[in-house]
Amino acid sequence: MNPSCGRCNLVVYPTEKVNCLDKYWHKGCFSCEVCKMTLNMKNYKGFEKRPYCNAHYPKTNFTCVADTPENLRLKQQSQMQSQVRYREDFEKNKGKGFSVVTDTPELQRIKKSQNQISNSKYHEDFERRKMGEVPVHKPSNPGPGAFQPPAAPKNIHSEQDPEPVQPAAAAPPSSGKRYRAVYDYAAADEDEVSFVDGDVIIDVQTIDEGWMYGRVERTGQQGMLPANYVE
Repeated sequence: MNPSCGRCNLVVYPTEKVNCLDKYWHKGCFSCEVCKMTLNMKNYKGFEKRPYCNAHYPKTNFTCVADTPENLRLKQQSQMQSQVRYREDFEKNKGKGFSVVTDTPELQRIKKSQNQISNSKYHEDFERRKMGEVPVHKPSNPGPGAFQPPAAPKNIHSEQDPEPVQPAAAAPPSSGKRYRAVYDYAAADEDEVSFVDGDVIIDVQTIDEGWMYGRVERTGQQGMLPANYVE
């Protein structure tokens, strides 16, 4: 059975049949939708399964998808959900002094560098305090020179009291606090101590939030140690 023409709906015979745009056309019916110029397989342009000449081919103007009412509604709903989530995160982290930031490799590197700089500053401040004040924390092998700073103020009032100065200077490290190491730690500086998991740290004094000063009961060494390595 012969098919019908896509324009005039009459029967198309094989001798005059043009098969294009998923339809069958008479050669004379295969023309531009606007100017009715007869087209062929080389000069036609199809749009929505209709033939057009090059001059009258519809311009495909791109319209903004958000201009449709449905997409405007979805956009507004998405913005509302984003604001609700932002408020939830803000209330959750309010007062903590930081905002929610993705933990990317770059931020981890920056955080590690800041920790190293902070540790260096702790050591520098500790050394300054040792040089400018009476040393509260003693190294593992105290020598005679280590006790000279506290001896000097005593000699101002009385030169007959050199002997009691040494035990008085050794007393501050003993505060009675005891901690247990939960990680292994290798000393990174001369004023630090090394210990292993399970070691008991005695005579502990808190320097700041990140560092303590104490003595390892197993080895007898004393010095600075990170606070987050003990409990």
